[in-house]
Amino acid sequence: MPATELRGPACWAVVPAAGAGARMGADIPKQYLTVAGRSILEHSVAALLGEPRIRRVVVAVAPDDRRWQALDLLRAPRVTAVPGGAERWESVRAGLRALRGRAADADPVLVHDAARPCLHPGDLRRLLDDPRAVRDGALLAVRVRDTLKRGDGNGRVAGTVDRSDLWQAQTPQMFPWGALLDALESAAPGEGITDEASAMEAAGWHPRLIPARADNLKVTLAEDLAMVDAILARRQLEQPE
Repeated sequence: MPATELRGPACWAVVPAAGAGARMGADIPKQYLTVAGRSILEHSVAALLGEPRIRRVVVAVAPDDRRWQALDLLRAPRVTAVPGGAERWESVRAGLRALRGRAADADPVLVHDAARPCLHPGDLRRLLDDPRAVRDGALLAVRVRDTLKRGDGNGRVAGTVDRSDLWQAQTPQMFPWGALLDALESAAPGEGITDEASAMEAAGWHPRLIPARADNLKVTLAEDLAMVDAILARRQLEQPE
């Protein structure tokens, strides 16, 4: 997309990548598993680097992470690595702290999952192009499609959940740098901070929901790898020569 056609602000990005991905059951952290010829982490960061409005991507990795050192991303001019934390929100906080002196309080920061490699450039542009999203904070999300059941704790159905206003959160999630850092600096273990939006909701914000593609999958289980590989392979075929 030519620079003359860009709308919306310049921004920053943080990718928390210090987790071990225990539910995957793999021998290595899931972000380093290979799909479509590259690691999941490389695909996730590349999706951000494809957007010229993103000035820098800060990747928060485990302090003892040696696999990161082997990636070409280490030498990318717009990528910086910092030590992450034991919890996701701690890694995001570390990434935000690394932007001190670069980001202004009102600058938008995108936080994107290291294990979400199928972010479509159209969804990313839609998030950045919406001035209300920049002002109020926002996240990519998809409406819940399937019927939801609430369990009773004993393997039986306790009731059916009304899904009319339910959304499945995705990333990137976008908030002003200063406000998001303040929210995470005030967070404490056990507060239920599962994503950036939940931290901002606790601070009184009401982020906007930006409809996104359902194929912006997060790799969680081994069975997700085949789906992600197929999505990325199809995208590569769709790209113009």
